[in-house]
Amino acid sequence: MKQNILAITLCVASVSAFAQEQALTGKIVDSAGKPVIGATVVEKGTNNGTATGNDGRFTLRTRTTSARLVVSSIGYATQEVTATGSEVSVTLADASTGLGEVQIVGSRSQNRSTTDSPSPVDVIDIREVTAKTGQLDVNQLLQFVAPSFNSNRQTGSDGADHVDPASLRGLGPDQTLVLVNGKRQHQSALVNLFGSRGRGNTGTDLNVIPAASIERIEILRDGAAAQYGSDAIAGVINIVLKKTVDELTVSTNYGAYDAKYRFDDQKFDGGNFNANVNYGIGIGKQGGFVNATLDYNQRQHTQRANVPSPDGIARREYGDPQVKNAAAYLNASFPVSQNAQVYAFGGLNKRRGDSYAWTRFADDDRNVPAIYPNGFDPIITSDIWDGSAVVGLRTKLGAWELDLSNNFGSNRFEYGVENTLNASLGASSPTSFKAGGFQLQQDVIGLSATRNYKTVLQGFNVAVGAEFRQEWYSLFAGEEASYRNYDPAGTPDSLREAAGSQGFPGYQPTDAIKANRNNLGAYVDAELNVTQRWLVAAALRYEHYSDFGSTLNYKVSTRYNLTEFLTLRGTYSTGFRAPSLAQVNFNSTFTNFIQGQPVEVLLARNNSAVTRKLGIPSLKQETSNSANIGLTSRIGSSLSLTLDGYYIKIDDRVVLTSQFSADDPVIGADLQALNVGQAQFFANAASTKSLGLDVVLSHTLGLNTGRLNSTLAANFNRLRIDRVQTSGRLAGREDDFFGPREQAFVKASAPPSKINLTFDYQMGRFGALLRFVRFAEVKLIDYDGMEQVYDSRTTTDLSLSYALTSHLQLSVGSSNLFNKYPSFFNPQVTETGGAWDPVQMGSNGRFYFAKLQARF
Repeated sequence: MKQNILAITLCVASVSAFAQEQALTGKIVDSAGKPVIGATVVEKGTNNGTATGNDGRFTLRTRTTSARLVVSSIGYATQEVTATGSEVSVTLADASTGLGEVQIVGSRSQNRSTTDSPSPVDVIDIREVTAKTGQLDVNQLLQFVAPSFNSNRQTGSDGADHVDPASLRGLGPDQTLVLVNGKRQHQSALVNLFGSRGRGNTGTDLNVIPAASIERIEILRDGAAAQYGSDAIAGVINIVLKKTVDELTVSTNYGAYDAKYRFDDQKFDGGNFNANVNYGIGIGKQGGFVNATLDYNQRQHTQRANVPSPDGIARREYGDPQVKNAAAYLNASFPVSQNAQVYAFGGLNKRRGDSYAWTRFADDDRNVPAIYPNGFDPIITSDIWDGSAVVGLRTKLGAWELDLSNNFGSNRFEYGVENTLNASLGASSPTSFKAGGFQLQQDVIGLSATRNYKTVLQGFNVAVGAEFRQEWYSLFAGEEASYRNYDPAGTPDSLREAAGSQGFPGYQPTDAIKANRNNLGAYVDAELNVTQRWLVAAALRYEHYSDFGSTLNYKVSTRYNLTEFLTLRGTYSTGFRAPSLAQVNFNSTFTNFIQGQPVEVLLARNNSAVTRKLGIPSLKQETSNSANIGLTSRIGSSLSLTLDGYYIKIDDRVVLTSQFSADDPVIGADLQALNVGQAQFFANAASTKSLGLDVVLSHTLGLNTGRLNSTLAANFNRLRIDRVQTSGRLAGREDDFFGPREQAFVKASAPPSKINLTFDYQMGRFGALLRFVRFAEVKLIDYDGMEQVYDSRTTTDLSLSYALTSHLQLSVGSSNLFNKYPSFFNPQVTETGGAWDPVQMGSNGRFYFAKLQARF
């Protein structure tokens, strides 16, 4: 009965809304009177919106003929207009007329848009994406929207189970710089040690920023270290926070996976619930605002251990970790005069996760049957606190625009281990431990000045600036029982029980460290429109680090409009990436499994006595040379094409070396003295070359009374290990130092190609999205030294949306509709102990979801 009442209520609401609607038509043009194709027109405070067609015209059914409309398009200033009749005409001004207007990453000119940038830039409208797709966090949203971006959830990878590593153009997670509102975002304190993605790298945790707080994401697919500093070898991701006012948005989302591979009869698992609210208020009459977001997400475990395998299972629990994530974010601007504004943004994220470690079966030497008669599955827990705060002042000084800011960020990661034991304590062992952790903090003071000379040729823009950045890293020990062996002194080695908490032994006091460094950077960045068709640009940046010295990098670029519909562009740049403080200072003794057997492994910090004795030099910066040449074309008024080929050469990449055993003829005696079975290190051990192509083809078609947007986007990428550098006592042992298995992990940062074909149809209140994503094959090497070829896979996503009222929209659908999985392998020899490693599209199968969004 209640269901019938609800259905009748929704039908009445929909009929009532339709009865009150009025047909509103209009045209959107630019300052030259040309139609703006694809401009977004939204009735303020509602989910009711549309986009302009090939002639710049639109039709929108509104509640009244005096509706308030918000008109926006990248490269233009957003306008709000009130419809005074059934026909509306709007002229959009270029986004260069006011302080703090739209600025696209990759250029410091405020009159530059994605279409006339000399570098390839993707702009992703998060409002459009989140309304129609099943992904809820930023990493997964980008994984299926941007072909050059790759991120997979991992399992059995310790900390990487809780912080998803991500990469751009097939390079490392730490070779992409992340900005928020154009300011450097701090990295995670975590170093990825396992898994096929991000091995040996640090990276930025994109998922600390809720999607509900984001207006758009800009991806610069080009080397930009000369413009933005360290880490921008592969490109830059700029997250632009919302600044809407007088609009309340509330969303609830729920989804779950088809549980095909479980021991039990459960049909669904991995339930994912998300709820968020966003609201903004205006301040004063000069465009001030405060926009706030609250977000909560809870994701349950998936279970994929029950995969048919002739070799049995390595783990009883295998799948996604359980995560609870709460975030609060703020974006604000406070005008203090007509030419000055104080701005502030940032937020706080708290994440609690638990993931399954490798199973200790009942007869395992590291089990205590009195505690776990059937064996046990240790659970690695995480408590992650991430916070950031940026405060700045933008003002004008004559013809110059100044920006002074201070940016502080902190990421703290604390490990715990539950459902475990310390075997050396026997039956009296606790079953949970605090295992220690690490923290990374960053503070950046920056000053920039920008000026545009409109009378120099066809326009000359110059920007100069300086930054002073300080970083702090600390690693702190766990409680004593998480790492200590309590066997009595004199116990023979053959009778000595395993020390520390099983699944994740705690960090020891000898691992603990506090380190810091600072760097000073200065840059000049200029763009000159030689003619209306020809743009040239250059950037030069100097940085000095307190721990390894100085670096000077440059970038030159150009863009030439061959015709009104065809443009050539190209860039060449040098770049660098400073080794993270975590890579320099991380030290740990941990448990690895080889063919299901536990082995103690020492990961020695770079400047330790062990690495010095072996002759491994101090870490230094990675350096790069990259080139990009591209073509952009608008074929007619509704079809656009961009082709961008790129080449990236990186020398002295910081990698995690192969593991050296205690019977090694050169360093085995040193390892035996440390009572460890294997050891590995961070070193500038590899040089790589990447050759690739990005393709984006988009088309807009009026279909009946609706609009069909079609997009074909692809990334083709080939990474080659060009050279392996050894040093010290390990010189000449390239295959031992950084062998084929470790090289395969670097190459598997992304599939050789990823192709995305999307059809997005909107007609009145109804919308549909159909998306195909093809992931090329990925090759890894297992513990037996055998090649694993993960065959290519194509996933299909389908979603349907309907505006129940002008304020309420419902979306339902499925990701990976046909339940595709990666190729299966022997769990005894994979990196994760499951039937596959974290490659391609993920390993959970079909996902069903529903979303309800209210906008007022």
